[in-house]
Amino acid sequence: MAGPGRNGANDAMLIREVQADHYYIPLAVALSDSTHGTIRGFEVVTVRLRDAEGAEGVGYTYTVGTGGAAVHALVARDLAPRLIGREAEHIEALWQAMWWALHYGGRGGAQALATSAVDIALWDLRARRLRTPLWRLLGGFDPRVPCYAGGIDLDFPLEALLGQTEENLARGFRAVKMKVGRPSLRDDVERVRAMRAHLGPDFPLMVDANMRWSVDEAIRAARALGEFAPVWLEEPTSPDDVPGHARIVREGGLPIAAGENLHTLYEFRQLIAAGGVTFPEPDVTNCGGITAFMKVCHLAEAFNLPVTSHGAHDLTVHLLAAVPNRSYLEAHGFGLDRFIAEPLRIEAGFAVAPDRPGHGIEFDWKALDGARAT
Repeated sequence: MAGPGRNGANDAMLIREVQADHYYIPLAVALSDSTHGTIRGFEVVTVRLRDAEGAEGVGYTYTVGTGGAAVHALVARDLAPRLIGREAEHIEALWQAMWWALHYGGRGGAQALATSAVDIALWDLRARRLRTPLWRLLGGFDPRVPCYAGGIDLDFPLEALLGQTEENLARGFRAVKMKVGRPSLRDDVERVRAMRAHLGPDFPLMVDANMRWSVDEAIRAARALGEFAPVWLEEPTSPDDVPGHARIVREGGLPIAAGENLHTLYEFRQLIAAGGVTFPEPDVTNCGGITAFMKVCHLAEAFNLPVTSHGAHDLTVHLLAAVPNRSYLEAHGFGLDRFIAEPLRIEAGFAVAPDRPGHGIEFDWKALDGARAT
């Protein structure tokens, strides 16, 4: 094994290669929500980092069908040259270097997604080198994380919605989420009423509006849905309206989950400090990666708030397994399971963080080649 090089760097841990790839993952069944409409597939950008000894770390991010080429270009063209030759263990320093390299072009959006994918790969590489699962490396609270099935089902007929719920119950889920935000609030209320009757009075049920409403509409909807006792109402309005979120929390009468469209730690600080969220909800693939996700968790803990998550459940189970203020992990149907050797394991309502080194996600790269977008 190589020893320390110039400036105390360990030559074995220097980043030798950064490989970025772009894929389009079609869905077997089209999904739907109130703002994205019909979703037929997701774009995935993967990052593979290799150090001087050949050890590899893998990260990824995704988009809802558009923008993946821009994320791929940012990694391959702008970030990779700044990472080659740097020590992989200096994750915070590398995060800051990426942040400032891309800062002028935008402090969120594609820039945040690109940084996230690289940061995830760096943490995976560190954990693999140490031969430890990521959740232990990050703190090691509890590998069994409460989990819910996140339905993307706004346009499903009621019969299909209830059928999907039965399938999720059979898979081991003990909490579910459904979409709201249809043109008629009455339709939303009746669908939630039917779901509540189907599940029973005490079963954890979440509802998600995907930013559909104005603040006043969201308050009316929250009050109308209150009789069904949802665990939370998610993304009731635009993520940029911090005072509006605070009004909805105060006047709507329901807990509010939000944050999947926030791309910086500072945006979470503003929303939390304003009292605009009950369940902060970062997505590790767009908030700045594991480095930023963990900072959001600790920030929320300082405000005595429970954290939930969005997307990337095979990875995020490690992050919530590392913190004491986790609530529910979201398990999403992004279509990646068929490209992963061992998808997320659900046992009696809990997602189980694996004990494999790193995040433990092993992609079938040969199968993914058939989905290559660029």
